[in-house]
Amino acid sequence: MRRPTARSLAGVPALIAAAVVTTPAMSVPAAADSVVVGGYEVRADDSPWVVALASRDRFGPARSGQFCGGVVVAPTKVMTAAHCLSNAVLGKDAASVRDLRVIAGRSELAGNGGREVPVRETWVTPAYDPVTNSADMALLTLGEALPEDHVLPVAGPGDPAYEVGTAATVYGWGDTQGNGSYASSLRAARVSVLPDETCANAYPGGQGSRYAPSTMLCAGDPQGGHDACQGDSGGPLVAEGRLIGLVSWGSGCGRPDGPGVYTRVSAVVRSAGTG
Repeated sequence: MRRPTARSLAGVPALIAAAVVTTPAMSVPAAADSVVVGGYEVRADDSPWVVALASRDRFGPARSGQFCGGVVVAPTKVMTAAHCLSNAVLGKDAASVRDLRVIAGRSELAGNGGREVPVRETWVTPAYDPVTNSADMALLTLGEALPEDHVLPVAGPGDPAYEVGTAATVYGWGDTQGNGSYASSLRAARVSVLPDETCANAYPGGQGSRYAPSTMLCAGDPQGGHDACQGDSGGPLVAEGRLIGLVSWGSGCGRPDGPGVYTRVSAVVRSAGTG
């Protein structure tokens, strides 16, 4: 888990509200330095809404300074995990990282394709709790607009994409084996939405972290082997063509007894004041 602070960004609630896809109600620590486990390579052109957060000043030139993932939710807005902007991850306040940027449209981090867009402002939802990692969401305002086809719709409350058993895909450049084997190219792994009880049983609190279904989402492979990992934090969990989660935390990578915990995007959007 990671701990962030960032400065306020005006007009965020309205922006998030505009990004949310509303549907009828229906019944029903990935560390900031990790990779998708049990996944496969994908092309950035086929998933243009996936971006890398980068700072060569803080993380060096290897992998273009990538340290977290993010997802484009509007032409000038990128959603990521709040803990990615913490002092624990960046070593300083996010506002003072002068070369903070997102890399869009680049599959290979060491390549020259795509665009590197400066981050103009950062905002962390006031609901974020750095102790429990509840409401682990932040927004970045970009200095330049990305094309409309880079924008991924955000699933709203009651969206069927949140139903247990729904197939989902997680994206990132993180650890591919859970042992520090970082990917240089964008990867994805197929998982499924799991019952809240699965994560509640795996993370009951006490000596470890506690799963909170109000702001967290449980997803993974019940058999193990497919998961997000270090370096994937802030990356998107996508189901039925919509954003449902952000890589947040977990125990190990790809373990059947340690499913992935994601930010429940619909709940965090509501906590940001959008209703």
